[in-house]
Amino acid sequence: MVNKADSTTYFAARPTLRVDGNIQQLLSENQLQSLLVEESTLGLFRCEANFVNWGTKNNGVDFLYFDQQILDFGKVFSVEFGPSGSNGPVFAGRITGIEAHYPANSPPELQILAEDRLQDLRMERRTRSFENVTDRDVINQLASQHGLTPQVDIDGPTYRTLVQVNQSDLAFLRERTAANDAELWIDNRSLYVQSRSRRNAGSVTLTYGKELLEFTVLADLAQQRSSIRISGWNVNDKRAIDVEAGESTIQAELNGGRSGSAVLARSLAQRHERVVVATPMSQQEAQKMAEARYRAKARGFVRGLGIVTGDIRIRVGATVVLKGLGLFFDGPYYVVLARHTFTLEDGFRTTFEVERPGLGGQP
Repeated sequence: MVNKADSTTYFAARPTLRVDGNIQQLLSENQLQSLLVEESTLGLFRCEANFVNWGTKNNGVDFLYFDQQILDFGKVFSVEFGPSGSNGPVFAGRITGIEAHYPANSPPELQILAEDRLQDLRMERRTRSFENVTDRDVINQLASQHGLTPQVDIDGPTYRTLVQVNQSDLAFLRERTAANDAELWIDNRSLYVQSRSRRNAGSVTLTYGKELLEFTVLADLAQQRSSIRISGWNVNDKRAIDVEAGESTIQAELNGGRSGSAVLARSLAQRHERVVVATPMSQQEAQKMAEARYRAKARGFVRGLGIVTGDIRIRVGATVVLKGLGLFFDGPYYVVLARHTFTLEDGFRTTFEVERPGLGGQP
């Protein structure tokens, strides 16, 4: 089976698999039945790979992978797709789970589960506090504790106290990342935290009826708001806080489209949301919280799910420019989930989820 990479290039659909850095040709060409690699804006890439676990071995017929020589807990498992000599990586992580299947009418199978190195950060819960720090300081400290190199590109205030209460380091890191309207991911031993507006994983143009095999999209007003207000108390100034975020917060991402809040006001009515925060905070903290909450809701106005012949350029943080969908839904979308799969039936496929805050067409 072959997949079409572009108008002139074809390549084998089967991935290249490595274990502890070594190519396992028989594993990928003979035993692999199916494979899934998934990444999302939450970080922590995961992989599932299913293999035939019965065949000729040591001059007899036996289970192939129970000797732990190739597949075993803790071994580094990596996946590459593309033509020989120019293929690209889509996953690298360690095996954390091994599952056996014994079907009624086919040979036994072995499934391995693997996750990238963010898995380390969720294995222990902690309760601790950080004094007079920025989020950058805290993230740098977490990365250092796990032997990772921090690549942090966010701005933020200095907090008198940040508290991690009965949370894993990964959960706490995700909390601090979300507070900064940012995303996290890991590449080799580098830990990245970057605001969405600064993240750029490239751009891919897809046309319905050509590269874009299927697409489903929904524009939904249910979670849209005209504004979000945050109320609280500034312990330093001994004054009440009341800040607001509205459509201007998302204006740079609209690309000329109509925002959910604009459509809401025109079609139904303005809807405002107020959040009261009991924890003391500064004016700057409150404003960042309001903007982050507004952006999270606004970006979910238009959500889509697409399928293409396998394409490793489609990854979280990339922009897909979709064509052939009509005035409402043509244009750029931000990829929030990418799922690369291989099956014997369909070969290499990529499924992706996207979102954007704007709807095309005239008001």
